[in-house]
Amino acid sequence: MLGYMERLTAAPTIEEAWPLHCEAMAEYGFNRLLYGMTRSRTRTSLGNRDDFLILTNLDADYTDPFINQGLYLHAPMVHWALENTGAGSWSWIRENAHLLTPEEHKVSQFNLSKGVTSGYSISFNGISPRAIAAIALIADPDVSQEAVDAMWENRGREIVVMNNILHLKVMNLPYEVVARKTLTKRQRETLEWVGEGKTTQDIGTIMGLTPATVEKHLRLAREALDVETTAQAVAKASFQNQIFLVEGIGSN
Repeated sequence: MLGYMERLTAAPTIEEAWPLHCEAMAEYGFNRLLYGMTRSRTRTSLGNRDDFLILTNLDADYTDPFINQGLYLHAPMVHWALENTGAGSWSWIRENAHLLTPEEHKVSQFNLSKGVTSGYSISFNGISPRAIAAIALIADPDVSQEAVDAMWENRGREIVVMNNILHLKVMNLPYEVVARKTLTKRQRETLEWVGEGKTTQDIGTIMGLTPATVEKHLRLAREALDVETTAQAVAKASFQNQIFLVEGIGSN
């Protein structure tokens, strides 16, 4: 576990951190993982799908229907994660089968058809009311939930700690979301100066650009982030750890 923590905390990118975590969880019998995070949650939805961060080693045969076609919206353990913090056994689904909606039963049948039948979900503490993140740890199809629960009795605490470390690491690394252009170095820099309270004229002087060029960079940044205002662009880029970066991490 110490070796895992050393390697994970030293990983400079999500692309390096995620395989390390998948390898570590496989040692506990969880060979398939699905991590999801959004910072645009509202009272009635999880926000725009394009703003999600999804990490998984599941194949497209599962992820396309579940994520891209929206089955996750009716997944029982997703609903559990929205209402709880910490670790939850998938035995919760069986124990509450009589309370599930027809849509939730449909997702359960889909999971059964894909061999996603036993495991644990961990819902992480949110940093704000609009943020929610969780991970599904999926056991092999031939492993019963009872066997997973028995293993969890002995190893659950360390598994939770390891997943919390992953989550905290991910929250502090730049990431790309679906259908989004990566901000250029100039776009990031202009947004950073706006975040510092500088005017367009100020930014032009600091960066050696004309105000018109500064406005162009800000407009392109708004388009890349799919927002309407520069203030929204600063907030969204900050949430995604795209600005105020250490040079060389996530920069062009």
